[in-house]
Amino acid sequence: MRTALVIGAGLIGTSAALALSARDVDVRLSDHDESTARTAAALGAGSLYDAADTPVPVDLVIVAVPPAHVPAALADAMARGLGRGYLDVASVKGGPRRDLESLGGDLTRYIGTHPMAGRERSGPLAASADLFDGRPWILTPTPGTDTEVLNLALELVALCGAVPVVMDADAHDRAVALVSHTPQLVSSMVAARLQHAEDSTVRLCGQGILDVTRIAGSEPAMWMDILAANPGPVADVLADIATDLGATVESLRALQSADEEKRRGGAEGIADILRRGNAGRAKVPGKHGTAPKTYEVVAVLIGDQPGELARLFADAGAAGVNIEDVRIEHSAGQQAGLAQLFVEPRSAPVLSAALRDRAWSLRP
Repeated sequence: MRTALVIGAGLIGTSAALALSARDVDVRLSDHDESTARTAAALGAGSLYDAADTPVPVDLVIVAVPPAHVPAALADAMARGLGRGYLDVASVKGGPRRDLESLGGDLTRYIGTHPMAGRERSGPLAASADLFDGRPWILTPTPGTDTEVLNLALELVALCGAVPVVMDADAHDRAVALVSHTPQLVSSMVAARLQHAEDSTVRLCGQGILDVTRIAGSEPAMWMDILAANPGPVADVLADIATDLGATVESLRALQSADEEKRRGGAEGIADILRRGNAGRAKVPGKHGTAPKTYEVVAVLIGDQPGELARLFADAGAAGVNIEDVRIEHSAGQQAGLAQLFVEPRSAPVLSAALRDRAWSLRP
């Protein structure tokens, strides 16, 4: 691939353009808001698209606009003959492809794709050339997809450092409804409970509520576009959650009963949902997409001052221990926090001893 046109200079489009430009692909940028395209160009993502001086057709046209606008953007680019191949990076695949077909688009020159990467922030200033490194990038070819177009898509994925995964478009939409779109709504619903809570209550928030509500900080307009393009599969998953939620409410009410048999039934209901939650969580891929592993946690009290975390990591490195993951809990009202270092079980005693030798305060 030598040339590409990116239509839509938001987070995903600009990140792809940055990755391609870093690998000497001549990238042109287009956006309905020219200032957005100029910002992306200033970041080194490419040069502004100009019909008068852009070689046509480019090797690949990458449409990175909201799902509702994907079919029209693709149909327009195809009608103008802007590329040899066309793809989009929207998070919904089945509907846009059917809409493109109804608009007369050439499906042999098109492939739907979805990089499984993103951030809570949007726009070109949030973009990064390494956004896709090691991340799955879904490709949804059809029997009619031209081989050249599929190869261009695979080359794009490789240049962006991602891992190609081939799926049926509708199967993709059901999958992302379960692992991406529904979690966003559930996170937002939990966070919404905090909106009118007493300040004294919210100050009690710990790591659990931070984990559950992290993605609730995402841009509402962006998620409205996504959910409006995939409402059925998301509603199906939420209906199953609603069934579990109703049963859990009944179980909790039963635990308040004076009837011992009802309390026993309530306890069994709660235990069941917790066990099923354990089983589902155990299926979530671990580090680098490998099978999940069980790590030991070494909890260390750290001060809230510059260089403290770097010193902790340096001491762990000096002990020859690799930190697999880290979480930090900040103490309310104190200039201190608890760093939870996740390490291989055999490394936990070694790390604990080394950190104590270096005067770190460990917690059980």
